[in-house]
Amino acid sequence: MKRFPGSAIALPDSSTPRLVASRPARLAAAAGGPAPPTPHGMPMTEPQDTPDLAPLRERLLQERCDRLCAEAASLRDAGHGNVVTYSRKVFVPLTRLCRDVCHYCTFATTPRAVARPYLEPDEVLAIAAAGERAGCHEVLFTLGDKPELRYAAAREHLARLGFASTIAYLAAMCDLVLAKTSLLPHVNPGVMTRDDLALLRTVSASQGLMLESASERLCAAGEVHHGSPDKRPAARLATIRLAGELAIPFTSGILIGIGETRGERIDALLALRRLHERHGHLQEVIVQNFRAKPGTKRAAAAEPALDDLMWTIAAARVVFGASMSIQAPPNLTPEAYPRLLAAGLDDWGGVSPVTPDHVNPEAPWPHVEALRRHTAAAGKTLVERLAVHPRYASEPARWLDPHVRPRVLAAMDASGHARTDAWCPGLAVAPPSLGPARAPAPGRTVSRPVAEAIARAVDGAALDEAAVVALFAARGDDLRAVVAAADATRRAAAGDVVRYVVNRNVNYTNVCTYRCRFCAFSKAGGDLRGPAYDLAHEEVARRVREAWARGATEVCMQGGIHPAYTGETYLALLDTAKRAAPAMHVHAFSPLEVFHGARTMRLPVDAFLGRLRDAGLGSLPGTAAEILDDGVRAVLCPDKLTTDQWLDVVAKAHESGLRTTATIMFGHVDAPVHWARHLLAIRGLQARTGGFTEFVPLPFVHMEAPLHRKGLARRGPTYREAVLMHAVARLALHPLLTNIQVSWVKMGTSGAAGCLAAGANDLGGTLMNESISRAAGTQHGQEMPPAAMEALVRGAGRTPRQRTTLYGEVPAARRAASFAAAPVAPVVLSPSCRGRDTAGTGAPVA
Repeated sequence: MKRFPGSAIALPDSSTPRLVASRPARLAAAAGGPAPPTPHGMPMTEPQDTPDLAPLRERLLQERCDRLCAEAASLRDAGHGNVVTYSRKVFVPLTRLCRDVCHYCTFATTPRAVARPYLEPDEVLAIAAAGERAGCHEVLFTLGDKPELRYAAAREHLARLGFASTIAYLAAMCDLVLAKTSLLPHVNPGVMTRDDLALLRTVSASQGLMLESASERLCAAGEVHHGSPDKRPAARLATIRLAGELAIPFTSGILIGIGETRGERIDALLALRRLHERHGHLQEVIVQNFRAKPGTKRAAAAEPALDDLMWTIAAARVVFGASMSIQAPPNLTPEAYPRLLAAGLDDWGGVSPVTPDHVNPEAPWPHVEALRRHTAAAGKTLVERLAVHPRYASEPARWLDPHVRPRVLAAMDASGHARTDAWCPGLAVAPPSLGPARAPAPGRTVSRPVAEAIARAVDGAALDEAAVVALFAARGDDLRAVVAAADATRRAAAGDVVRYVVNRNVNYTNVCTYRCRFCAFSKAGGDLRGPAYDLAHEEVARRVREAWARGATEVCMQGGIHPAYTGETYLALLDTAKRAAPAMHVHAFSPLEVFHGARTMRLPVDAFLGRLRDAGLGSLPGTAAEILDDGVRAVLCPDKLTTDQWLDVVAKAHESGLRTTATIMFGHVDAPVHWARHLLAIRGLQARTGGFTEFVPLPFVHMEAPLHRKGLARRGPTYREAVLMHAVARLALHPLLTNIQVSWVKMGTSGAAGCLAAGANDLGGTLMNESISRAAGTQHGQEMPPAAMEALVRGAGRTPRQRTTLYGEVPAARRAASFAAAPVAPVVLSPSCRGRDTAGTGAPVA
């Protein structure tokens, strides 16, 4: 038994390939079991009322190219807006041997023409590593179809490697690339069986097989597919059908100019549409134009005219509708980019900065920046995607094997596109540039949904969910328009002053009975990292006194839900803080803690809030909100407050005269639609009560979060998403909530400055101590003193000003004390005991 280093695929000494123990379970799961729901309402079974597609076929055949392109472009814009995608990939030609003899192909060759029938594992890794260094996300395995059935040399080489088939070796190489690089494999190995597809599903993000044509006529003597058994339409359609049954994100398409008629092209597209209607698995449809190549039987054949290619792209768009990705390779029609886009195309396919197009070596890839310029000239924004398209990456439980899923989540943003930089919340990495923070130049295009949403928001009108989602989708000119509008709205509503509060965080216990899957702070037993603690009240009082001496006007107190805590505990903690510094504003107790305290005292929530208010509580942090969508909460924090319960506690606080902040913790398992619902819920409550002081976006810090460590969450929001959250919040909450805060401890100073230019007007607190983000892995420190705060603000071209918790003016003596503060003394973490005296001493209960 031997293994390739880093691969979970074992290579037996015999020629029979097999998987290590962990893989058969994946294979069984991929091959059977109940199928989860399909995205976007696409049915999983044969529709009962399959539409008659004959009228569509006839209409397309009679339609003029210009009219068809106009219809297609309109559909594309409805489904994809201003975004045109591409994949930065590296090509691995695993073998150029093939049992087929297509009359137009120069990729396939004979054993005598190659050094070895297959690339060796070290060669595969070398190509993949070069792609990774060049910023690629995808590795495309290109290879001939079952060469071992034709060539003894292929069989012998596979046997030496320890495999019985090309498919088995391909699976091992995919797994090796997954183990050794960050790349995601996409495989195109030809016609496959159910077992072939299921095996490759465990080690690839997506698969593909070009249908090319549905015409059996092209397999007859003298036609391009004669002598190529794997080009039989029935065999290829069967593979595509099996991929759908196995829930594999799949790429297919047609090849035009190989002797087919336009009617046969439409027949092929309709055959693919029928399979997609049944299974919903076709992530893109490629329209590839034939290129004549010397040395082939079709060397002298005419290539399709540009108008013919445009007509076919447009027909594909009309056949598949607005949401499908329609691709045409840009290197096969150089300099025709605007016309291809005008035909309804929304995807350029794979572009490699490292390797040539091995199938069309005469056609070099365009440089990505040139492709970006051409796309922009057509009023579109070029966006990088992964091998698996966004709508499939966004539903990983349905479409991705558990072995591959964490790799896709780590590589994607909230919309399923590629993360293209190293920035993450909490990491000391410089944020990328988002371009100039100004409105687009005259002549540049802002999409209608974004323009309309901005206009309504600036006027103070409430947006609907679709409008907020459109703002979150902004890229390119749309992004610049959203940021510019948010900044202008901030200036009109809050001026150029940036406020901050001198405060101290006191997290009195990290013991918690709840099992929030994102939280690295809470401790439930001795087996978790770090000590469990429960602060003695003397330590709480010491920290409050020290904070007052250092110029603080606020102490923010929160903690886990300790099993021994009751409502009396919270009252005792509040009493301790007020006795230590009577003039200190106590901003304390999350809605979850309030709910817990009321329940343990058997009081209505409003009655318990009244007790807290009367005991000196000044306001509440609007934490524990996470995402106000119960579907997301079921994953993040299934035993926590529901959305309605959180909103109810906060509403009762407002009605009791206690103001609160509002927060959102985003960038994990959520999506822009969930962010929209959250913002609209906050706006709705603010319209009723007016009790929110500020809105605080809290980007998910992933490094130590359990959900991410288990491979079940993304790496926090991208920088673009984090900036957009502040900008969209400014617009969606205008004019009801005028303060948008940026968390420097999560965004860093450079990221915070970026958000100040995108609608934010508040930097939050100086903190003195910060435990929760630090436990999650943030590298941005625990305190930002007033001098550093004000330097950051002035560096952003704004005016700094200290504030109180409720946005009042700070007395001069307090401000002076904050600038003359001594260093913070070391903290004391009292070990957690099973119970504590809730009367306020903090002594262990005997």
